[in-house]
Amino acid sequence: MVTLTLELILGVLLVIVLMNLFKKHPTPPAQTGPVEDLANLKPTDARPGDAISISGVGDDMTDLDFTADRSTWVQAGARQWSEVSGPYKGRRVSMRVSNNEEIEVAVHTDPRKLTLEDLGLSEEDLGQMDERQNTADNFEFDGRNWLYVLSREAQAKRSDLPQPEGYYYWEFREDNGPSLLTIRKSEGEPFTITLFYGIPAANVTIYRGRS
Repeated sequence: MVTLTLELILGVLLVIVLMNLFKKHPTPPAQTGPVEDLANLKPTDARPGDAISISGVGDDMTDLDFTADRSTWVQAGARQWSEVSGPYKGRRVSMRVSNNEEIEVAVHTDPRKLTLEDLGLSEEDLGQMDERQNTADNFEFDGRNWLYVLSREAQAKRSDLPQPEGYYYWEFREDNGPSLLTIRKSEGEPFTITLFYGIPAANVTIYRGRS
């Protein structure tokens, strides 16, 4: 009787051990994409919440340090680019990034509120350039010559707005220089002029903010 009881107990223990051996333990889901290298973020990786530091383009040739609080994705014809912006010393600055054949980065830090009159242009001048679509068109401003690049309808999606916005867009590049001058006109709104300064992508350091 005792022997039979021991055999039953040993049998039950054997069954328990075998069940534990073959039980399927849950495993964490496999990652579906590459792990982001937070130590080597590129300008194209910038997003709202990130701290951005750009060498030597702040006031008095200091580094430009700001925290991005919004982003904008823009498409004008076949051209696409993104911008992140944030506050810096009481004004708004931004970084523009396009990634076509290679990454191109430009920053806007100029505190001036420019008008067409400041540029020596009129609405009629812009209309004629748009009709001609001639890259030989140019004008002088700030002691520099600005060459016409393109003009067309653009669509922009801002991270802090629920709907995309449309406007007409003109782009000019500094002749033999790194700067970019853009003009946009939304219906019922004044012209908005923005000066960007082209910089090497390597001059940008991004620190990922909290998600």
